[in-house]
Amino acid sequence: MRDSFSHIRHWVFDLDNTLYPPEARLFDQIETRMTDWVMRELSVDAEEANRLRKVYWAEYGTTLAGLMQVHGVDPDGYLHEVHDISFAPLSPDPVLAERIGALPGRRIVYTNGSAPYASRVLEARGLTGLFDAIYGVEHAGFAPKPERTAFERVFAKDGTDTARAAMFEDEPRNLAAPHAMGMRTIHVAPEARPAPHIHHHTDDLSEFLSRVL
Repeated sequence: MRDSFSHIRHWVFDLDNTLYPPEARLFDQIETRMTDWVMRELSVDAEEANRLRKVYWAEYGTTLAGLMQVHGVDPDGYLHEVHDISFAPLSPDPVLAERIGALPGRRIVYTNGSAPYASRVLEARGLTGLFDAIYGVEHAGFAPKPERTAFERVFAKDGTDTARAAMFEDEPRNLAAPHAMGMRTIHVAPEARPAPHIHHHTDDLSEFLSRVL
């Protein structure tokens, strides 16, 4: 495992269900707030709001991207509202913090959420100060993963050398573009979903990093 990562000097981490375990179910809170937002702003009932949320995620990459494309919504207000959640389900993980801190080179977080939200998650996990930069969907001009354009914008801002980079992500489709750009790809999820664009799978990020190190 160490040999497979010996050339890596740029470490890119997704946020939700990657830097914290899915058992925390933070996204349940976010989805509830998304549904409430869609109900209010589009004047639809809960069933239709949930349907739109899922359709836009599937077709556009994120619910926000669909809302922007189809309805011209303001992304800033939406992002603030849907991420205004409780972080009580999260707890610090000092072992994970130590292992991330030991990775050689540049370490960044890149999420389809907002950067302020990501900062609050990192604080709750005891991971503050370990990353050289935090990028949200706003840094990609609101283009979402899995669009290659989104990755290109963020990596250009950060100076990421994709030939020497690794991407950790819980959503398999979000690893296709990084793989095509020459990155090492790691799927972080309870169950493996083999695909040609996924190099590695782990259900325990901390344990995986221990083997990389």
